[in-house]
Amino acid sequence: MPPPGVCLNIMNERHKKKGKGSLEHPDKFLDQDFEQLLQYCNINRMRYIDDMFPPDLRSIGKGVLQPDEMARVVWLRPGKMVEDPQFILDDVSRFDFGQGAIGNCWFLASIGALTFQKHIRDQIIPAEQSFQDGYAGIFHFRFWRFGKWVDVVIDDKLPTIDGRLIFVRSKTPNEFWAALMEKAYAKVCGSYADMNAGSVSEALMDFTGGIHMTFKLDEAPPDLWDIMFRAAQSKSLMGCGTPQGATAANTVLPNGIVEGHAYTITGVTKVMSNNQPVKLVRLFNPWGQGEWKGNWCDQSSNWNTVSPEDRKQCHSVAEDGEFWMSMEDFCQSYSEMDICCLCPDFLDGESECHWTSKFHDGRWVAGITAGGCMNYRDSFWTNPQYRMKVDAVDDDCAAEQGPNNMLVSLMQKPDKRNRRLVASLHIGFSVFSVRLSYQGRRGKLPAEFFMRNPVASSKNYLNAREVMEFFRLVPGEYIIVPSTFKPNETASFILAILSKTDSHFEESSSHHGEIQKPTPGKNGGDNDSKATFYRQMSDQYEEVGPEQLQKLLNQRLLEDKSPGFGIDTCRSLVAMMDLTVTGKLDNREFLRLWDRVVRYSDIFNRVDITKNGSLTLGELRTGMIATGVQMSDDMLKLMALRYGGSTGRLTLESFVSFMLRLDCMSKIFNKMSDGMGMYLQQSEWLYLTMYS
Repeated sequence: MPPPGVCLNIMNERHKKKGKGSLEHPDKFLDQDFEQLLQYCNINRMRYIDDMFPPDLRSIGKGVLQPDEMARVVWLRPGKMVEDPQFILDDVSRFDFGQGAIGNCWFLASIGALTFQKHIRDQIIPAEQSFQDGYAGIFHFRFWRFGKWVDVVIDDKLPTIDGRLIFVRSKTPNEFWAALMEKAYAKVCGSYADMNAGSVSEALMDFTGGIHMTFKLDEAPPDLWDIMFRAAQSKSLMGCGTPQGATAANTVLPNGIVEGHAYTITGVTKVMSNNQPVKLVRLFNPWGQGEWKGNWCDQSSNWNTVSPEDRKQCHSVAEDGEFWMSMEDFCQSYSEMDICCLCPDFLDGESECHWTSKFHDGRWVAGITAGGCMNYRDSFWTNPQYRMKVDAVDDDCAAEQGPNNMLVSLMQKPDKRNRRLVASLHIGFSVFSVRLSYQGRRGKLPAEFFMRNPVASSKNYLNAREVMEFFRLVPGEYIIVPSTFKPNETASFILAILSKTDSHFEESSSHHGEIQKPTPGKNGGDNDSKATFYRQMSDQYEEVGPEQLQKLLNQRLLEDKSPGFGIDTCRSLVAMMDLTVTGKLDNREFLRLWDRVVRYSDIFNRVDITKNGSLTLGELRTGMIATGVQMSDDMLKLMALRYGGSTGRLTLESFVSFMLRLDCMSKIFNKMSDGMGMYLQQSEWLYLTMYS
């Protein structure tokens, strides 16, 4: 039996701190251990069959093949297709493969970029895999998926029709690394069909776990070619895409460019033509054929105007899908260009600047931390807030640095395994300068702070996996607010900050993990009136047990309104206040309980704006502030899940029970720390509070 959800989250956080999910210690995708499975197959002299991505039609998915084609699909191991199967033959190359029956040119274009960078390629394709020594029909690959590296295990059964591979196929019939890598990525996405359509940036990030930059070519900076040249020198991966045509089909234009198609950028160079410098870009079509027919194409006479050395180094006449074009034609033919790198130091040329990166996992939760964009002024402040301090760069860096010193990237994480079922939200972010009067303030900043315009923001809210922006910030303190466009949309995200200084970066609400004793209420009644009330009841009850407490709460507090306090809740309340461990409350214990119940009931009624007898998550936040208990967004989310039920709304019974547990836990923690206050790891004390 797996551990409960909250406990599992705690375990995952601890594993992450210990390096689990890193490239050196990747997570086991779907809990499949390659080494154990390989050993099991070898001991039992069997070929591996992956029951988590079985060789059947479910793994192909819907909409890829026609029904008559699906009926002809046969899953074959490479040894059944060719006599001498090889995993990698004479190293990997962008010319090894061609696209198959699925529209995953974005993935294959990224593989084309990957073939240039051996150090990155070796991360994705673990060594010592073959169809010879120790072969058991099992292979594995590694991908970066939304903040962590995963090791993906597959069997080597591949879908065929009439003995030919349906999807990506090698131009050398007995080489299978590309087909197996495609199968592993299809498993991560959910099926082969889930790989249909995408952007090259998605796979580039999944291959590197690095920093992604997108440049819209109709807004290209004047030094874009220089940036691309330095990126190529720094061994970055680059790709690009053409705009979609009038239809969803990949129409080939008269100039040879394919509409709505992804390409790999495989080279950036400058040549002298007729004594004039010409900036060139080399591109690769993952179809393995179909090339540009304009200036600087394979057959272009422009190559006769360059030196023999440049012609020998750059010019090649072959129908292999690779071609050169001028930077001007590149910007006119393509809509966007992506660079993915491990570090963006190349952006500043020969500058002494070095970029540092920080990442944070977060979540928008409807009613708690999903406040929407700045159009929704009343709720915008409830979004996650991240405080950042930007220091001045040193003199050496400042002398030659580029125009920007900050990159902010916001990536939304899927809530489903199947890629085609993921409903992306429109996301964006805003950056606010913190005025002197707010500097040093702990916790979330209030709504009035955000009534002014941000100093920087994402240009638009995009329905995309990631949005990113470059900008320049002067030294100072800032608040970054990631958000969805509309409020009350639940999703997880990763916020990445890259800067030229060692900036300080933390979630503002993270300071709210310390438990403080609730502020005494004003309407709890004085001790004399409470004692009088108890004496009235003592004639009927010598002590108050759960059944009597239930009757008192429902009659005196709720006036028999429904829903009332349940017997299980009353047993729990008695157990928390029963210091003598008799199962009942004496005079002193009862008065202590009644004082707290009346106080929390008063707060509940004040924050229940709709007067419907339950608190929304937003009202719960207000109630927490009124009680004097500081609580982070993560804790508030879990409290709503624990006590709000399926509706997410807290009744008076749930609210009182929750607050009494918090009060009880605060006393325990204060005693553990000798009354000096105790700052516990947030997830751990929260777990105790929820399940104690």
